[in-house]
Amino acid sequence: MANKEATVAELTDLFRNSNAVVLTEYRGLTVAQLKQLRSNIREHASYAVVKNTLTKIAANGAGITAFDDDLAGPSAIAFVHGDTVTVAKALRDFSKANPLLVVKGAYFDGAPLTAAEVGKLADLESREVLLAKLAGLFKAPLFGAAYLFNAPLSQAVRTVDALRAKQESAN
Repeated sequence: MANKEATVAELTDLFRNSNAVVLTEYRGLTVAQLKQLRSNIREHASYAVVKNTLTKIAANGAGITAFDDDLAGPSAIAFVHGDTVTVAKALRDFSKANPLLVVKGAYFDGAPLTAAEVGKLADLESREVLLAKLAGLFKAPLFGAAYLFNAPLSQAVRTVDALRAKQESAN
C-alpha cells in the first residue's frame, strides 16, 4: 500500500512539473525498442511505463482529467521537461518506424491535445529554427535602414565629386 502511495505521489509530481505529458500505448514493442525510444527523447523527456489506475489517480491529483478515458491497455507516458516540439517529432518519427507505438493524446500548456494535435505539434519547426527566423526578421529592417541612411550620403559624395570634376575641367 505504501509503495502504491509513493508511486502516485511521484507520478503526481511528474505531472505537475512537466512542460507537457504525452500518453502512448506501446503494445507489442520489445524492450530494445523501448530503450531506443527512451534514448531518442532523453534530452527533453523521460519515458515511463505506467499502471493505468495509479496514473489516473496521479493525473487527477495534478488536476488533469484528459487521460481518464484513454488509460486502457499497456500505457507509457513521456514527461516532457525540455522542448515539447522535439519530443513530439521524436515520438512521431519513432512511431513511423515502429507502428506499434500509438500516441493516444497529450496535455500541453494547460489543455488536452488529441493524437492528431500532437502530430501537428510535431510538424512545427524546432525552437532554434523559429528563433533563427525571428532573428532574421529583426535583422532585415536594420539592413534596409542602414542602406536607406547610407544612400543619400553616398549620392551626396558622388554629386560633390562630379561638381569638383566639372570645376577642374572648366579651369
